[in-house]
Amino acid sequence: MSDCFLPFSISRLPRIEFGSGAIDRLPGIAAGYGRRLLLVSGQRSFVESDGASRLFAQLRQRGLNWEQVRVSGEPSPDFVDAAVAALRATQWDCVIGIGGGSALDAAKAIAGLLRPGNSVLEHLEGVGPERPYIGTATPFIAVPTTAGTGSEATRNAVLTVPGGFKKSFRDARLVAEWAIVDPDLLATCPPALIAADGLDAFTQLLEAFVSTRANPLTDSLARSGIMAARDSLLALYRQQSAAARSQMAYASLCSGICLAQTGLGAVHGLASPLGAFFPIPHGVVCGTLVASATACNIAALEAREPDNPALPKYAEIGRRFAMQKGLNGPDARRFLVDTLRRWETELDLPRLAAYGIGEDDLPRIVAASRAGSMKTNPLVLSDSELLQMLVARL
Repeated sequence: MSDCFLPFSISRLPRIEFGSGAIDRLPGIAAGYGRRLLLVSGQRSFVESDGASRLFAQLRQRGLNWEQVRVSGEPSPDFVDAAVAALRATQWDCVIGIGGGSALDAAKAIAGLLRPGNSVLEHLEGVGPERPYIGTATPFIAVPTTAGTGSEATRNAVLTVPGGFKKSFRDARLVAEWAIVDPDLLATCPPALIAADGLDAFTQLLEAFVSTRANPLTDSLARSGIMAARDSLLALYRQQSAAARSQMAYASLCSGICLAQTGLGAVHGLASPLGAFFPIPHGVVCGTLVASATACNIAALEAREPDNPALPKYAEIGRRFAMQKGLNGPDARRFLVDTLRRWETELDLPRLAAYGIGEDDLPRIVAASRAGSMKTNPLVLSDSELLQMLVARL
């Protein structure tokens, strides 16, 4: 008789259109909501591309009208509130976010608040009154142009006050109605962005796989995404190809689905204060810490919790990377860490010091890292262990 699965829950997901040319389906999908569209994008990367010109022509052919909001850097609560105040007098049928994680997070938050009209500060986790969101959200379509955050599949919009905090506005009603994932849109990404975003996606997949809230369904997606990243990240960084773009777009999508269901781990716990206190891109944080965090987790588990289910999972990924089914657990885990350290070098990930972070800053980073993602790390790490992680990448 087979083992019973433990109970688990899966929250709402968007409808997904994946594949080369998928963006050509956007005008028809958007038209199903009405004629008045709000487009939220980054400053230049998409809106000045040939793909944007083609999309705008297709929207005009369908008689659709739109207004554009451009996001510079990571969105702040003030940015969201100002956009909502300026735009809410118009009846918007649909909000379309096109861009990287920052553009999608901004679009998600704006879509959530256009109708209720209140400040996003009322809902941010760990900030202000944390009032429950009651909606109703404007229909939201997410179109990622990078392969990293998986924001197209999540229910949280991450907002940042530089020097202050980096927190989420989170609710199931913020999940996109549609996620349109077109790998062709990655063609304009420079190598440094591919490296940082790709390691963000990989980190999310690995942390979701060993999360205390992992379940059989997310494990299957995480394995699939991890292997896609293994096979494509370095190839995409070195030389763009349609196959590598497709695999990394898929890995990123899987990472967003998994993190929305399971939570993450120590890397993302540290990423929140690092991104709030210093001008370090989120993907760089993940890429520069994932090897040291994985090594620290494994060492702590082997020493204190040798029966923790995360240990055989780390070993499984090590065997898959080594392509040696018989590799024993400790050696397989060592191979995984060695591979991640090699990726750090080959993908030219900057160290923390490149962003003005010094040893004196580390205690306050650790002190601010205990909320959110740290809660689903496979075990509780001590302050000294977290400091070790950071020191290794100064």
